[in-house]
Amino acid sequence: MNRARIFIVLLVAVLVGGVLSYAVYNFLQNRPVTVVKTPEKTVVVAAGSLTLGTLLKDEHLKFVSWPANNVPPGYFERKEELVSRGLIQPLVENEPILESKLAPKGTGAGLPPAIPKGMRAVSIRANEIIGVAGYVTVGTRVDVVLTATTPGAQEPITKIVLQNVEVASAGQVIQKDPEGKPQTVTVVTLFVTPEDLEKLTSATSQSGQFQLALRHPLDLDEAKTKGIQLTQLIRGGAPLPAPSVVRAPRRVPQVVAAPPPVAPATNIEVIKGEQRSTVKF
Repeated sequence: MNRARIFIVLLVAVLVGGVLSYAVYNFLQNRPVTVVKTPEKTVVVAAGSLTLGTLLKDEHLKFVSWPANNVPPGYFERKEELVSRGLIQPLVENEPILESKLAPKGTGAGLPPAIPKGMRAVSIRANEIIGVAGYVTVGTRVDVVLTATTPGAQEPITKIVLQNVEVASAGQVIQKDPEGKPQTVTVVTLFVTPEDLEKLTSATSQSGQFQLALRHPLDLDEAKTKGIQLTQLIRGGAPLPAPSVVRAPRRVPQVVAAPPPVAPATNIEVIKGEQRSTVKF
């Protein structure tokens, strides 16, 4: 009898639970849902990946909807404001085109609009050694090493003349290789200050030879060096000896003794009869 009562109680509990669950489910399904629609704006984005220096055309652009409360600063809503302007930074597909990534109006495309304000772009001749076997590519940082002979010097000296210089282009390529592959070029263009430009020009006028040393991108420390010559390198960094001067032996004047004084002669006249003679003593 007790077992039958327990079974009945459990059955009633299951039925009551099922009825309540069904009622709650129906209530939630029939409850109206209020959807708050966020205002949107139309933003111009890149239709595909665009490289630095690209002159924007209509086919490079497209529209997307963007939350009005989260639009990036400097965005554009019309394509007409972007056509014929150059990019100074690369873009990926669907990336908003911002004013900070564009060259000023009327400056065109290519490398010139990408030159930072106050900087200059200068090119130096490169080869496999100078270009670090092709790994000096766009965006890398390098030190410029000069080997030249100063006026009056016996041999050339090698010195780091510029440090932590950004590479603007490798050859005519102004876009970084996405895979970082090396590329052989004959000219490397650098972004330098006007003062550094004068240094490079002065070194070139002295028939100096340049070489580039690749830097770690996070290494910003400036190395303090004095330069070195081949003789110092062979001698283990010892200073160069002063040039030896062969001097003629000093001539000592010879002292010649004066001859002894000669006593004055004495004349004696001798008379023998009618003969006279003079004898000197």
